[in-house]
Amino acid sequence: MQFTHAESPRSPRILSLIPPMTQLNTPYPSTAYITGFLRSRDVSAFQEDLALELVLRLFSVSGLQAVRQQIDAIPPKKRSAQLHGFVGQFERYLATIGPAIAFLQGRDSTVAHRICGRNFLPEGERFASLEVYVDPDDPYGGDPLAWAFGALGQQDRARHLATLYLNDIADVLREAVDERFEFVRYAESLAMSQPTFDPLARALAGRPTLVDDTLQQLVEEAIARHQPDIVLLSVPFPGSVYAAFRIAQTIKARWPTIRTVLGGGFVNTELRELTEPRVFDYFDFITLDDGEKPLLALLEHLAGKRSVSRLVRTFVREDGRVRYINMMEADIPFEEVGTPTWDGLPIDRYLSLLDMLNPMHRLWSDGRWNKLTVAHGCYWKKCSFCDVTLDYISRYETASASTLVDRIEAIIAETGQTGFHFVDEAAPPKMLRALAEELLRRNVAISWWGNIRFEKSFTPELCQLLAESGCIAISGGLEVASDRLLKLMKKGVSVEQVARVTQGFTEAGVLVHAYLMYGFPTQTVQDTVDALEYVRQLFDTGCIQSGFFHRFACTVHSPVGQNPEEYGVSLRPLPPVSFAKNDVGFIDPTGTDHDAMGKALNKALYNYMHGIGLEEDVRSWFAGRVPKTRVPRNFIARALG
Repeated sequence: MQFTHAESPRSPRILSLIPPMTQLNTPYPSTAYITGFLRSRDVSAFQEDLALELVLRLFSVSGLQAVRQQIDAIPPKKRSAQLHGFVGQFERYLATIGPAIAFLQGRDSTVAHRICGRNFLPEGERFASLEVYVDPDDPYGGDPLAWAFGALGQQDRARHLATLYLNDIADVLREAVDERFEFVRYAESLAMSQPTFDPLARALAGRPTLVDDTLQQLVEEAIARHQPDIVLLSVPFPGSVYAAFRIAQTIKARWPTIRTVLGGGFVNTELRELTEPRVFDYFDFITLDDGEKPLLALLEHLAGKRSVSRLVRTFVREDGRVRYINMMEADIPFEEVGTPTWDGLPIDRYLSLLDMLNPMHRLWSDGRWNKLTVAHGCYWKKCSFCDVTLDYISRYETASASTLVDRIEAIIAETGQTGFHFVDEAAPPKMLRALAEELLRRNVAISWWGNIRFEKSFTPELCQLLAESGCIAISGGLEVASDRLLKLMKKGVSVEQVARVTQGFTEAGVLVHAYLMYGFPTQTVQDTVDALEYVRQLFDTGCIQSGFFHRFACTVHSPVGQNPEEYGVSLRPLPPVSFAKNDVGFIDPTGTDHDAMGKALNKALYNYMHGIGLEEDVRSWFAGRVPKTRVPRNFIARALG
């Protein structure tokens, strides 16, 4: 497996790729981190975001024309109303796709006037969602966007309309071209907790779609530009796995000598017990956990300076069988991983989308944020639903505040942008205080947001300090909003404590998002109704402005998955696994219909985030009869004193 280059003894060129799909408003940070690290070690490293490039290629005049050709092959009688509508307004789509994309990229703000007029962009089925915002007592005469945004906010109005327009086109593309297409969860069912490689193998062997062909063209162009010897593919989510394999498939077919390496969050979580040899028809190496040390070892191996048996956290195929090799070596300290670089990523071409009008919720899709980590891992690492046994959680390391601000200043100098999203599992309050003080001491002006635990260390004084340093928003886990279940899941917080901490942030002018959970072991209908009442009161008192209900999933790496009897459940047996292993079914003796509960919870939360229904009895959101809440109606107000 030794790397050789007949023409010259130069060091290998490494290209890191972000495969479709991750997100469209800002690059996923994995390639920025690894490219910055490799360059700090004098390695020729480059990066490209093929997720963004794929969308920009498809959502263009030529892309829409190619979609139209696909629709023309469908008999008119078999076309849905959606496809008929697209064909009927096709010339308008061709005329508006360029201006709409340029507007969402921030390159042509003046087109907002025409978009807001509602006679410029063709409107499909997605625009029906606007009727949700109509308020019968609305002073704006029934204009849903005027009610949502008021007399001002024209740019936001236009961004929301343009986002609906893109979603309409995506629906058409999904129906006529590739049923798996999504802006985020692209073909994720082929990979997520799939015990065998068979579904993915069948898809990869199938006839390529227009999306596949477009991605292949982009891969060929990227290889021609960079002439790499090694291509790294980082797959953070199941929704980026299929495309990563398609990219590797193209490379192996055209350039079989290029080494391909797979890593990322999905691999670190789900492929730890990989035994499927066919995966190595696409990838030469698969690495686990942080990539810096495995890549350095791999480069030494390919240069003939390290034997294959001395690789670090790496899967290979030998004699037709998968072998996992892990020469125990210390990881690169977090203080020494270097500064991520966005060089090579088109930071002026990302799309600021506005899916939801809620001012906090929009941060995930609106604006280009420099993603940075305050610390490695989680300082708490006790939550029973979390993958606390895995390295990205269990190995907690920090860097000095001085080092962090050095990185921040370097990133601002490179990108010209001062927005930062700290992507920690839970940023430690001690480090955030030190970071805030260092930012203020150096007079560095940034806007930042990130994830925390709602613990008592976040005093009103600290909340104010963080706000002064540029903190605009915070997200954190309230999870089940039940003191009994919070204790069972070892969350280390109470509902009252969450209320006081979130109030401190809100009073400091910081937006607050709560991660919420339902379906946790032994959670009853009564628990769920009570949890929703707590959430209603938190919204009503202004403690939180946004939230999202996740369905609890038991994973093999979590305390629940490893010790189910402690949580009153039993696990369903897993089939033989040769590919992905993560989620595991369980039997809860309470027998609660969590699917029905979830529909009510999400409906209520959607309305709460838009200020609707906060005075209604929480039972009104449920389709069937549910018990009255046991939570006093003024519980949160009393907790706030």
